[in-house]
Amino acid sequence: MSRNACVVGSGPNGLSAAIVLAQAGRHVEVLEAEPTPGGAARSMALTLPGFLHDFGSAVHPLAAGSPFFSSLPLREYGLEWIRSPAPLAHPLDDGTAIMLEQDLGDAKAALGVDGEAWDRLMRPFVERWPEFIPEVLRPVRFVPKHPWLMARFGISALLSARTVAGRFRSERTRALFAGLAAHSFLSLDQPLSAAFGMLMALPAHAVGWPIPRGGSQSLTNALCHYLSTLGSTVRTSSRVESLSALSNYDLILCDVTPRQLVNIAGQRLSNSYKRQLAGFRYGPGVFKVDFALKSAIPWKAPECLRATTVHLGGSFEEIAASEKAVQNGQYADRPFVLLAQPSLFDASRAPAGKHTAWAYCHVPNGSKIDMLERLEDQIERFAPGFRECVLARRAFSPAELENRDANLVGGDIGGGAMDLRQFLFRPTWRHYATSARDIYLCSASTPPGGGVHGMCGYHAAKMALARL
Repeated sequence: MSRNACVVGSGPNGLSAAIVLAQAGRHVEVLEAEPTPGGAARSMALTLPGFLHDFGSAVHPLAAGSPFFSSLPLREYGLEWIRSPAPLAHPLDDGTAIMLEQDLGDAKAALGVDGEAWDRLMRPFVERWPEFIPEVLRPVRFVPKHPWLMARFGISALLSARTVAGRFRSERTRALFAGLAAHSFLSLDQPLSAAFGMLMALPAHAVGWPIPRGGSQSLTNALCHYLSTLGSTVRTSSRVESLSALSNYDLILCDVTPRQLVNIAGQRLSNSYKRQLAGFRYGPGVFKVDFALKSAIPWKAPECLRATTVHLGGSFEEIAASEKAVQNGQYADRPFVLLAQPSLFDASRAPAGKHTAWAYCHVPNGSKIDMLERLEDQIERFAPGFRECVLARRAFSPAELENRDANLVGGDIGGGAMDLRQFLFRPTWRHYATSARDIYLCSASTPPGGGVHGMCGYHAAKMALARL
């Protein structure tokens, strides 16, 4: 039997799937529609010459903590992680900022009256990170290897962020947790939103929130280079319009969302399975802006310069209102903004003395509203004079993001809605398998979902190999 396999799409999950297949002795071809591999993990010049920007993902806690990536010799292929002194800053209107420190003991001290509560919530999982993270980054229907640990996590994770934040006495700590939980794209009153708050905080203490030196493209390049040592290749500018054109392969893994799979699979999938995929729901989108800056951002709270990532949204209630508006198809006047300032810690991103920034806010899927002024107003709120630092900017609407990466449907960067209804069966009860025995899904639309960790591709490839 032929040992050829094909992976459609070269995002982190597609490359992970390809590596697993190649490690098992198969020759793999990865077909990428765009001129550069990486999907949302790409870096490029988007503003002015000499300024390097991350197209999608910029800060990588789950990549640094990924069980699969950690098993690969990626450092030998150019991947170098950079960690800022603090993973996260959350400025407030009083001119100060609450910081999330990497060391759990330091975080406990910094959070004052809430230090003990924070420590109780995080320490059981930080101390057992090597056992915990593989359990989280796998399909939930599998029986856990550490049932008591996961049961303890579930006690808090299945709750809403509002409920868990109620354990904290300080408005400052509640605001910090709101920003972490808002990565879920869920309303902070929804079940499971607390899980995302914890899954953002835990790696901050266990492995940090690092950035790759030279941009997210460095992670993609390291994966591609390692794949090449296994005798497999990545072909860019090779858009797949139909799987019927891939008759030379006896196994196909697709790093695409359900909508793309239906479009390219045609009659290879059963009608009943295609109907199941049609019920898959995409989540809110993002409106994203890249900035070329003449200087560092002039934060009112100078401690913000200690962190690569800054959450801009004020109090818990304000962030909750912003996220609820998006869930209801509306727009907040003061949207929650996620901002990264990588050039503070990686000089390769900008000319000497200059800087880059990367920021986005959540919007309804497929939004056509220009959020630039509101997004910049939020930065100005905590960094007066920010606009005077801007040399150039490049804004991306949801449609423009999707145009550069077809998996970002309507600007959804998470591969689909992650509410409780869709969490267990993503994208269908089959997870990675489809109705065709030689076709599998390996994108962020499968468990464990969005994030740069490669585990969707890893598990999909393992399933495919086992079934073959």
